[in-house]
Amino acid sequence: MTIVKQASGLSIALVSEHASPLAVLGGVDAGGQNVHVAHLAAALAQRGHRVTVYTRKDAPDLPDRVVSRPGVEVRHVPAGPTWQLPKDELLPYMAEFGRFLVGEWQARPPDVVHSHFWMSGVAALSACRELDLPLAHTYHALGTVKRRHQRSSDTSPAERISCETEVGERCDRVIATCRDEVAELAEMGVPAHRVTVVPCGVDTDRFAPWGRAADRGGCRQLLLQVGRLVPRKGAAVSIAALPWLPDAELLIAGGPPPELIDQEPEVRRLRALARAAGVGDRVRFLGGVPCEEVPPLLRAADVVLCPADYEPFGIVPLEAMGCGTPVVASAVGGQLDTVADPGTGRLVPPSDPAALARATAALLENPAQRAACGAAGRRRVLTRYGWGRVAASTEAVYQEVVARRPAAVTEPA
Repeated sequence: MTIVKQASGLSIALVSEHASPLAVLGGVDAGGQNVHVAHLAAALAQRGHRVTVYTRKDAPDLPDRVVSRPGVEVRHVPAGPTWQLPKDELLPYMAEFGRFLVGEWQARPPDVVHSHFWMSGVAALSACRELDLPLAHTYHALGTVKRRHQRSSDTSPAERISCETEVGERCDRVIATCRDEVAELAEMGVPAHRVTVVPCGVDTDRFAPWGRAADRGGCRQLLLQVGRLVPRKGAAVSIAALPWLPDAELLIAGGPPPELIDQEPEVRRLRALARAAGVGDRVRFLGGVPCEEVPPLLRAADVVLCPADYEPFGIVPLEAMGCGTPVVASAVGGQLDTVADPGTGRLVPPSDPAALARATAALLENPAQRAACGAAGRRRVLTRYGWGRVAASTEAVYQEVVARRPAAVTEPA
């Protein structure tokens, strides 16, 4: 891929209304998007660009500006109350967010704007249309998919899908994270020729086979699931698979801090399922795990399970593959792109405990195959998903949308 860079780099505005790159991970609305924005901003800065991330001010003591690293500034936008709100309650404040962006950009407009998540797209689109700025957009998740899977449990605003469609139709380029998303967007009316696929990335130095591994506690076969404790992540499917895996123990990492884990309703539900299946003594809930403890856990596991009902992208398979650990994942969303079956792991139908158990058992019974999958996964991550490569591909999209914009015309005196 050939990239034409400006001598002084681009001025890039990343708009991420609820997902701050400075946030502590593990909360209900703090996860993969926060990581994506933080690492993308850092990798773009490393390529010589000047990056400002605009995120909502959700605490009264947050400073207006924070320099998170050389070349990256985080701007806290006053839009709505200065406390944390669930992201599904933020839409009424996006007009205020957009007006703030207009005020910021009138004097010093960025070369390109890149919004993340649909509400950021709403705010950024209004500002970019008023100031005639180029806009790229990444959804991270689509309302059509969420509604199809969660149905009456979907707490998204009623306007979400119509807003997502408008953003897709009016922005200069959609940056999708996987091929499955391109098909979903086409169903919404956003044609494939307006979409470029650039996957999420992974820190290949941090998520690597070398380094400390967590204590297995004498466990003969160790399975691991990492992620938010919400039903769609499929922990119930992993538990239901355990009766077919009599020598395996399952660790589930995610959710509230360990001292609060017993109060978590989802943990109580999952523990009841485990007891009913006769595997209650083989399932352990770790609670929220500090970021630095995730790679050791991934290295310690024999197999990492990713059995989500749906997964817009799914960063955990990449992190596991980076650590050289094979993955068994549901064949949905971004996991169809990231997990190469049979090379780096296995893909199974979603919501199918028996299929999950069969694929996992085959790997557990064959150490040589596990090692081969782990090595192949590491190679795949290095060649496709490092943040340097992701930033270069994103930069190419920026250069394209900037180049396609007509140059400003100066009226004769």
